Amino acid sequence: MDLPITENAKIKIQKTALELKNKNIDIIYASDYLRTKQTAEIVSKQTGAELILDERLRDINFGIFSGGDSRNFQDYFSSGIERFSKKPLEGESWGDVKERITKVVAEIDEKYKNKTILIVTHGDPFWLLIGILKGLSDKDLLDIDFYLKPGQYFVIDK
Repeated sequence: MDLPITENAKIKIQKTALELKNKNIDIIYASDYLRTKQTAEIVSKQTGAELILDERLRDINFGIFSGGDSRNFQDYFSSGIERFSKKPLEGESWGDVKERITKVVAEIDEKYKNKTILIVTHGDPFWLLIGILKGLSDKDLLDIDFYLKPGQYFVIDK
C-alpha cells in the first residue's frame, strides 16, 4: 500500500535533512512510492539536491498478498530461505528484489562517478543491498536483525 509518512516520521526526517545539509549530496534517488517520495522531497528541499524517482527502488511486491493479512503471506513460505526463490502470484521473491536493487545501484554508480548520492528506499531493498555490499549469503542475511527507522540513514563509502 502506498502510505504517506506520519507526522512523527516527518519530524524525524526534517531533523535528518538538517544533518544531511552539510553532506554535499548531489543527487537523491528515491522510490516513487508516496512515503519515500515525501521523504526525499524534504531532504531535497533542505539540501538543494536534484531528486530522481525510480520505480526500481520500490519495496518488495507482495503480489496477491498485498494489502491482506500478513499471516497469510508468512504462511505461504515454509522457511525464511525460501523467500529468496519463491514468490507469490503476481509478486516478487527476495532474489528478484536483490537483482533489481543491484542493477539500479550499479547504474547509479556508473552514471555518477565521484558524486554523493542519497538513495531513499524501503526496508527489504535496503536490507538486501547491505547484504550484497557485505558479500553475505542469503542464509547470512537471515541472521541480520535490520530495520530502518524514519529519518535513519547510513553512509556507504566505496
